[in-house]
Order: sequence, then C-alpha cells, then structure tokens
Amino acid sequence: MERERDLVAALRAELAAIEPARACCRQSERAALGNAATGRARSAAVARLAVRLEERARTSAESVSFDWQSAAGHCRLAWLRGRFLVSGSLSISPGQTHLELVVPPAEGALLAERLATMGMPASWRLRRGRGVITWKGREAVITFLRRAGASATILELESRVVVQSLHGQLNRAINAETANLRRSVAASSRQLAAIELLEASGHGDELSPLDRRIARARCDAPEQSLRELAERLGLTRARVQRSFDRLQARAERVRTAGGMG
Repeated sequence: MERERDLVAALRAELAAIEPARACCRQSERAALGNAATGRARSAAVARLAVRLEERARTSAESVSFDWQSAAGHCRLAWLRGRFLVSGSLSISPGQTHLELVVPPAEGALLAERLATMGMPASWRLRRGRGVITWKGREAVITFLRRAGASATILELESRVVVQSLHGQLNRAINAETANLRRSVAASSRQLAAIELLEASGHGDELSPLDRRIARARCDAPEQSLRELAERLGLTRARVQRSFDRLQARAERVRTAGGMG
C-alpha cells in the first residue's frame, strides 16, 4: 500500500512538473485546475504548477475558459492532465491496474464519448453522486499516461508488472515443486510400508528378482523420486512404477488375507 501511494505521489509530481510549451496549452491546463488555480490546490505540486501557469499567463485565472469543441488536440491533453491532477487517482494491485477521474455527474457520459474519439476509451458510472471515468487494465492506463506525458511513471509501472510476473512464476514453481515433493514422499512411504509388510510376513522371497532389486533400492534411498531411482538402477521410470504397483498390490492381498498372522 505504501509503495502504491509513493507511485501515485510521484505520478502527480511528474505531471505537475510538465511545462506546456504553448500558451494555449497553459491556459487549457489552468482552466482544468479550477479552484487549484486560485490558491486552493490539494497538493504542493499542483499549487506550484498553478503558480507557474499564473505567472506565465496573460489573463487572470478567473477569466480562463476551455471549450473542448474548438480546442486543438494538444490543448485537450493539457486539459485532461490538469483534470487528473485535481481529481484523478491511480490504483495498482496484482490483479488489476486502473485509473479514475472524478467529474460532475452531468459530465461523465459526454467526457467518456470525447475520450473515445481521442483513442483513449474509458467507461463511466455514477458513484456517490459523482461521475467517475475509469480506465481499466495496464494497456489502457499506460495509454493515458503516455499521452499525458508521464514517461517515468510508465517505466515504473512496467518494472512492477515484470516483478509481479516473476514473483507469480516463482510462486507457481515453488508450489508445484512442493506438491511434487509431497506426492513423492507419500508414494515412498506407501512403498516402504508395502515392502516392510511383505518382508515381515515372509512373502518377500516370492518377489521376482527385479522386484526385489527395486525394493532394496527403495529401502536404501527412501528420499529419492521415481525418476532418480530409475536412473540409479538403469531402468525406465515406468518400469519402476509397475514394480511398485505389483509390490503394493501383493502387500494388500497379504494384508487382506491376514498374512501377518
């Protein structure tokens, strides 16, 4: 959770540090900042951005307006960047990454349509009386961040995805190996019990030379897997498995018939 907060803070700082080259983009971003542009910023990074934009602007913050229809694409991106700085959030979890933008309820559907025309499709819904624009999935989030200019955050996100993927693969490999080991130990225990029963009941001498050889090998190396045992004996794994199947079947018949008595 702390790492996620650090990444979100770094994202805001990165976006707030962008200095629009065009005056129209600076005005668009100032318009998106809203109250933040008049001294009521929610973070220090956004407050510093508002001050810089104010200093470079020709008009006061109160007179700034933005019209989506007439704005150029670069101005729209500057406006979206400002809106995210004021009311956006980024959530990262092992299973899902999503980015949200909170807007007035009446603006949600229209903004979602406009974003789709810009190649940044997003869903929207009402939540607690507010409109919420949502980009779900790593690719959709990265598309928005790339268009907004957050290249450093994208690199960090990508590195986290790689680390999470490696952790997942490692955990799956460990779990699979643990499960295999447990099965191997359980099988070895059953085989040793069968061998012990046959020897104790006097039926061990009835085994074929191959089965006796494999039984001795198991007693000498109870920790070895079937593959390791087969390699040591110069046999195939399937042949060793069939031998143990015969041993266990014979031991079960002895047990059922009361051969121990």
